[in-house]
Amino acid sequence: MDQTAESVVTPCSACGKLNRILRARLRDDPVCGHCKQKVFPRKPVAVTDATWKAQVEDSPIPVLVDFWASWCGPCRAVAPVLDAIAGERAGRLKIAKLNVDENPLSASRFGVQAIPTMILFRGPVEVDQIRGAVPKAAIEARLDRAI
Repeated sequence: MDQTAESVVTPCSACGKLNRILRARLRDDPVCGHCKQKVFPRKPVAVTDATWKAQVEDSPIPVLVDFWASWCGPCRAVAPVLDAIAGERAGRLKIAKLNVDENPLSASRFGVQAIPTMILFRGPVEVDQIRGAVPKAAIEARLDRAI
């Protein structure tokens, strides 16, 4: 059995050290071998055009990307909901936030014309898209259907 095909290498969200994790153990919310913290983040992480591939496309778990802007009232309203979901689904889902004013390439690549827009990715594949400031229950229902 080829162990490299059966595992993924991902950086720890706390210390940045690389960890090899068996694919079968990804949903077990693994602990970093170096710092002993959880490998996957407990809160939303900032993503930029430059870090897109590493943070979203190369993630071994699904990623919900929140396309937002600091001046957007509905974006600020949905932020606490995403914070809560990030904590509740830690280890099974990563929440990422991309500021569209500072990162126009990624926003235009996915045709984001209104914010907030939340796009769920599994690797480089877009799985679902949620537009507008929707209630937590609606976001969770969409996540449950898609994941």
